[in-house]
Amino acid sequence: MPEITLTFPEPHVGLLQVSRPQVLNALSWAAMEAFGEAVEAARAADLRALVVTGGGRAFIAGGDLKELASYPTEADGRRMSRLMTRALAALESLPFPTIAAVNGPARGGGSEVALACDLRVLAENADLGFVQAAWYVTPGWGAGQRLLRLVGYARALEWLLTGRVLSPQEALEHGLANRVVPAGEALPAALSLAREIAALPPAVSRAIKEVLRAGLTLPPATAARLEHDLFPPLWAAPEHVEAVRRFAARKRGGKA
Repeated sequence: MPEITLTFPEPHVGLLQVSRPQVLNALSWAAMEAFGEAVEAARAADLRALVVTGGGRAFIAGGDLKELASYPTEADGRRMSRLMTRALAALESLPFPTIAAVNGPARGGGSEVALACDLRVLAENADLGFVQAAWYVTPGWGAGQRLLRLVGYARALEWLLTGRVLSPQEALEHGLANRVVPAGEALPAALSLAREIAALPPAVSRAIKEVLRAGLTLPPATAARLEHDLFPPLWAAPEHVEAVRRFAARKRGGKA
């Protein structure tokens, strides 16, 4: 069975799954390459939402240190950082919403993958572990900047310095989880959320994501102009015109 798969369990919904259960889905060199390729395949597919998850009892346990121990040089570290930074930047920049179904521990690089998704659904037996300092390194795949944006400087600094492992409830409290569900329910709940998103016209969900990401990455005035420019075409789109017509018909007591 392939270690990284992209399947389509629902119309317009993709599922990117890491399946290396023998190492809690830790990523080898080959798996890192395949992960990036799967993200690009998702970009090319007719998707409105993508769910990312791990097989078995873990989400992703970061890099496969058993294999990576044979690559100790600065050049090796630069290669890995470049490979996964690009893959997660590509994941983050997908035009449709992405959801991490965190079904078990997400440690180190696994927490970086989860933060690169737009939304996170955590099972009660999952966690987000920012444990890079325990290995005497920083986040190397982009999570430092993502965590900073999500929780602020002081909290991100404390968590990264202390190797904090957040419970699902702590992640929910600090805005790193959108939903917490019973053990075994992370993937079904994430797919349900993806199905709800996929029911929207794709131009709407993509524009909403674009509006909010602009606020994270662009100067405020530029982001405001983008929001202003994205609204009129949606207002004039057939889906909106029809929705308004049905509303007006109900108000008049007529039939939709």
